Amino acid sequence: MQFLFSKVKNILTSTIFLAIVAALLWSTAFAGIKIGLQYQSPLQFGSLRFILAGLMVMIAFGNHKKYLVEVRREWRFILLIGILQVVVQYGIFYTAMDLVPGAVGAMIVGSSPLFVALIAHFTHPDDKLTYARSMSFLAGVAGIAVITVGRRGIELKSSLEWLGILLLILNNLASGYSNVLVSRNPRPLSPYVLTSASMLGGGILLYLISLPFEGFQAGPFPVAWSAALFWLAFVSAAAFSIWYSLLKRPGVKVSELNVWKFLIPVSGAGLSWLLVKGEHPDWMTVTGMVVIAGSLLLMNLGAGKKTAIPPESSAPLS
Repeated sequence: MQFLFSKVKNILTSTIFLAIVAALLWSTAFAGIKIGLQYQSPLQFGSLRFILAGLMVMIAFGNHKKYLVEVRREWRFILLIGILQVVVQYGIFYTAMDLVPGAVGAMIVGSSPLFVALIAHFTHPDDKLTYARSMSFLAGVAGIAVITVGRRGIELKSSLEWLGILLLILNNLASGYSNVLVSRNPRPLSPYVLTSASMLGGGILLYLISLPFEGFQAGPFPVAWSAALFWLAFVSAAAFSIWYSLLKRPGVKVSELNVWKFLIPVSGAGLSWLLVKGEHPDWMTVTGMVVIAGSLLLMNLGAGKKTAIPPESSAPLS
């Protein structure tokens, strides 16, 4: 029984399992975002999500003295991540998601591991793009092109949808860069403190930025808005805490970890098609999804055979 318990514990704390959990959590966000944006402007809705998420992690962390000590010591790095991850990345993301259908947004954002791999190639000496990875990167770009071109076969609600697609690609670049920064930071900083403080600081900055452009929105908002906001805050709190912990594990490469995000476009699109009114599958978008998912698998196939997930991956999230 003790052996069985140990095996289950190792599986539940392994990098593979936790990366899949984080990816599946993120995939649920697309439908919630589309619901929330029906009632509130993108920057203000996004800022409230991250402020609430930061408070959730702070409460869960519990040790407020240690929390404040680490924030005071590492405030510059925390602020940088907050600006990149919340203000830049999600400011772009929420604006873009207000312009494109949720399924298309899920597909393009799901290609982010390709961008992470490209950034890691130039910043991590031990995480270079091989020939196979380079080919998979080109295949992923082709998948994005298939999705984009496929939009011409669907009635466009606005010409701004093309701007939304470009913004989502920029969002991928910001996400990749912030992942690399977190993985390379050598100083001792709890991933939970980093998650909470960066979301709080970034969320407050994003809210202040939103005011001149979107005005002050006091509501009242319906129950659907409240439910979407709470769920999205929980997703951010849980998924980013897991992800930042995994990025700091010994032996885990940024590009190899990000391959598990290929699950995001698959389940994210499915949820959007099921839950968001007016969203429905089309063969071009599905084809693009398959190409992107295949490119991500190809990119990490060789590395997966050699190292799979390193033994250190069963270490606890701390």
